[in-house]
Amino acid sequence: MGNRVSEGLGKPGRILDQRGKTEGRLVREENAGSGATVRNGSPRLTPPPDRDPLPTCVKDLDALPPEYGAMVRASLPVPLTDAQLDAIGDHVRLLLAWNSAINLSGIRDAEGIARQHVLDSLTAVPLLRRAGIDDFIDIGSGAGYPGIPLAIALPARRALLVESVTKKARFLAAAVAVVGVADRVAVIAGRAETLAADPAHRGHWGAVVVRAVADMTELGELALPLLRPGGLLVAWKRRPIDAEVSAAARAVRQLGGRVADLEVVSVPGLEDHLLVVVEKVTETPREFPRDPAARRHRPL
Repeated sequence: MGNRVSEGLGKPGRILDQRGKTEGRLVREENAGSGATVRNGSPRLTPPPDRDPLPTCVKDLDALPPEYGAMVRASLPVPLTDAQLDAIGDHVRLLLAWNSAINLSGIRDAEGIARQHVLDSLTAVPLLRRAGIDDFIDIGSGAGYPGIPLAIALPARRALLVESVTKKARFLAAAVAVVGVADRVAVIAGRAETLAADPAHRGHWGAVVVRAVADMTELGELALPLLRPGGLLVAWKRRPIDAEVSAAARAVRQLGGRVADLEVVSVPGLEDHLLVVVEKVTETPREFPRDPAARRHRPL
């Protein structure tokens, strides 16, 4: 059987700390749960009793049901090669294997993941390709959506998956290795606020993509500092959205951006979904983003 790690906490892919160093300090959880204890900047594996180790390859995992492939192929927003579809499917297989032990997604069947995660993520490919974007940050990547399917489908020259929960970041590292994009996709266990203070990242990315993380005002404050001029924030939202976008417009301008478009999603079953696109037009003032407490007490 292929490589396995206790609760996914081996080194199947790159996890960076916020200084860009591999396997540096992992944030938020000293006792990360699921057997991961993080002390002195490095993880110590303490597997929980009576629990099987989680897979870091797909060779021995169950195949996806035919209904999954039929749904994905019938509703693809862009043509993809068989190799790309296989890689996206391997990500789903790994997610299904891990999800029973670590709550990565509330959707636990392959058909639901096909529509609600895979197809929904891929709806951004046409607009990113039109904009000539091949590098992005996925904030709050969670189970790897939209970041991993986008990295495969664009294809991305480089991408960064940012996830503050350590055990989820470990899954992302495993998934990135499984689908064969570890040479161009990195995982950071940390927060976007800290990343935006790093000169290596601030103002250097072509896009920031975000699903189900925060409202547009907060997303603007987190994402716009990371974008270079002309870069795009792409946020997955559901109707009705007009009030939220209108409320965020002034803050977005203050942060150096403008709401550029609302992209309608045409995938069957996702008719209430859309993509809000914000363009970075000028430099973001250095005081942004603020820490979470400041954003709560002094909203823009």
